[in-house]
Amino acid sequence: MNNIMNSPDGFYNDRMSHGNTGSNARVRHELEAHFASESDIPVHSHVYEQIDQLEAIDVDELVKLLADEGHETTVKPVALAEFFEGLAQLATTGVVEVTDIVEAIHREVILRPLGRFNKNHINNWQRGITGRIYGTIRQVMLMVGNNLASVLRVYQHIVMQKKVQPLPDSLKKLVNVLNGVMGDHLVNNKNPLAVPMMLYDSEGIPLDEALSEHDESKHKELSGRVVILCHGLCMSYLSWQSQDSNGLGDAIENSQPNSTVLYLDYNTGRRISHSGRKFCQILQDLVDSHPNISQIDLVGHSMGGLVSRSALFYGEQDHLDWVKRVSNLITLGSPHHGAVLERIGNYVQEIIGKLPFAGSLAKLGDMRSAGIIDLRHGSIRDVDWKSLEGRSVLPQDFRHPTGLPSGIKTYFVASALVETHYESKMTDLLGDGLVSVASALGEDDSEHALFVPDGHKAVFYGVSHINLIHSRRVREQVVAWLLDNGQRDYMGEPRIYSYPRSWDVAV
Repeated sequence: MNNIMNSPDGFYNDRMSHGNTGSNARVRHELEAHFASESDIPVHSHVYEQIDQLEAIDVDELVKLLADEGHETTVKPVALAEFFEGLAQLATTGVVEVTDIVEAIHREVILRPLGRFNKNHINNWQRGITGRIYGTIRQVMLMVGNNLASVLRVYQHIVMQKKVQPLPDSLKKLVNVLNGVMGDHLVNNKNPLAVPMMLYDSEGIPLDEALSEHDESKHKELSGRVVILCHGLCMSYLSWQSQDSNGLGDAIENSQPNSTVLYLDYNTGRRISHSGRKFCQILQDLVDSHPNISQIDLVGHSMGGLVSRSALFYGEQDHLDWVKRVSNLITLGSPHHGAVLERIGNYVQEIIGKLPFAGSLAKLGDMRSAGIIDLRHGSIRDVDWKSLEGRSVLPQDFRHPTGLPSGIKTYFVASALVETHYESKMTDLLGDGLVSVASALGEDDSEHALFVPDGHKAVFYGVSHINLIHSRRVREQVVAWLLDNGQRDYMGEPRIYSYPRSWDVAV
């Protein structure tokens, strides 16, 4: 990021991927004027002219540029050769990060008993012989990893004759798990395993590829109603598939034959606000390319619901056309006010960080992705983390409120592991095993509460967090809401409670 800040070209090049070309020349001209060298600064008589140019810079555009430090390494699905290349790089990167932890523990064990565990002596350590040895290990491992990755790349282009082999479904799911755990690290290291954000059709084909096929049976133009399913942390678009071929997407298509169901695939390890901005851009591109789309419905599971809310926030903020076409937003077990497990993990990490000789082990916690960290309090805006050092988020009471978009019917689904309705704080806190009932329903005592009518809320007992996307009862409720399409007045109706009919249904 520092390199970008010191270079106007860095700002301009990054801006190219976020906005239209019409304003790029203006932004570049203004930024170059702002970052001009001292020899280029005009005389005193032109100072006010320069101030006017600075005031003309679009601050909102600069915030977008600073929203994420990494750049996606590819715009195509991860292929089989890229999978092995990425693993080779990941293996050496893992060795380097483990080396960092070992060195940190070694340094603390040596310096703390001597009373020299402070900033000055730590800096001297880096310049000493021991620090140089650790540095050499890192450099050697990175060199080996890069060379091995290059060999695999050459093998792919020469021996395999550039024939791209897609990943099997099992490996695709593994790649998305890796992205959920360390997705931001993959992007920052330009690892080919980093998953790009893309839309897929019901047959598992990238949307752009499916619409460009020379097959008359394929619809080359999307129109009418489009329903987009957004998966959660460590999942993929394949996660919506059901073993009995009766997943949520299939149920929606069967109940509404004139609707098109699309599946979003994305790197769940990146900042939720970054994914929200990217999703916002993809949706705008979608309606620009297919102006006959009359309605968009968003269904998000877990993190997918937060990404959808983030996209709606930034789309409404920028007055984008696609937001006007969104009719329904349905979230399944989304941690609107944070996930309990991430809070516990962060608390444990803080305790370990304060223990002598064990504080360096807290670095293990820093290896988890920024996407997971954002789940601590359900942060979906850049301002919730951008001003902080490191990879943290603002505390619960200081995060910025993000209300629901106006004019869109919103429905919240929560679940609980228990099979019957117990009025207890423990039941609500435990929730589905990952997200509490109150968080999934957007309920809070402060300004962060998301006001949704009780008739738009449903609690499913005997359903785990993961099984929310496969539960028959949840599936039927989501289909019912989409079929109703906002025609029914739920304002005076009570909250929906659903219970398993037998032990076979309970999960």
